[in-house]
Amino acid sequence: MAYRLLAIDIDGTLLKSNHRLTKYTKDAIDYVKSKGVYVTLATGRSFPSAKKVAKALGVEDNLLITHDGAFIGNDSHQPVFERRLDHDSVYRVVDCLENYHCHVRLMHEKYAIGNKIREKRQLVGRVNLGIGDPLFYPVQFNDSLSHHLIDQPLTVPKIRAQFWNDEEYQDARDELKEAVPGIRVSSSAKGSLDIVEETTSKARGLRVVADHLGVNLNETVAIGCYYNDKEMIQESGLGVAMGHAPEDIQQIADWITRSNEQNGVGYMVREVFRKQLRVDLLNETK
Repeated sequence: MAYRLLAIDIDGTLLKSNHRLTKYTKDAIDYVKSKGVYVTLATGRSFPSAKKVAKALGVEDNLLITHDGAFIGNDSHQPVFERRLDHDSVYRVVDCLENYHCHVRLMHEKYAIGNKIREKRQLVGRVNLGIGDPLFYPVQFNDSLSHHLIDQPLTVPKIRAQFWNDEEYQDARDELKEAVPGIRVSSSAKGSLDIVEETTSKARGLRVVADHLGVNLNETVAIGCYYNDKEMIQESGLGVAMGHAPEDIQQIADWITRSNEQNGVGYMVREVFRKQLRVDLLNETK
């Protein structure tokens, strides 16, 4: 099978735990690009943040699957696909989450709005949630997000909440699913709740990009490490899980690579694509 499209998750997959991109991984992406393979990023990050990583890889002009599939494009002004949480859903999600000790981030494609954290033990969480937001991606913090939304209703591609208590995390997840219709709740890291419109997912994002390029899903490779990657891994032609991914994610993958600390993306690319001819050469021989 010749693969024509490669979709890569960013955090915990492409980048190491210190959020660094290694030369080995970058060289591997250059290698797969030399094969004529189209490379996209499929991430829960905001569009500006994903664009910054894409630029480091030399794929900033490609379509990017961002906000867990809710915003897809190569320009924040002209997405090829977007699904937004409407005003009412945004307010109801925030109203629910404000009953819990968590950090909430309303992730617009151009900026973010978050709640202020009052407890010292949560300051680390605030810093961690901000990693990956470049300086040109403004973040505004409010004492009360619900009050802000009453005065200034907002639609966003995604809402993310970070929890530090497992019991509260599960209670909030259950309450959201019951109280707010039309949403999809997933997780991109331990303690995170990622909320998007109910038909939205990275898997759908992969289908959108593949259709745009005229690529069949069985000609795609997708690699990820957490639960928001699950459907994308299942539906791609070759689904790859990182070596540190949860066991149930590894079980549904076609291939398991090394961890991000062991350059798992680079290793997978070299192994999967080393015998593949350039895609354009393959097309010429058909």
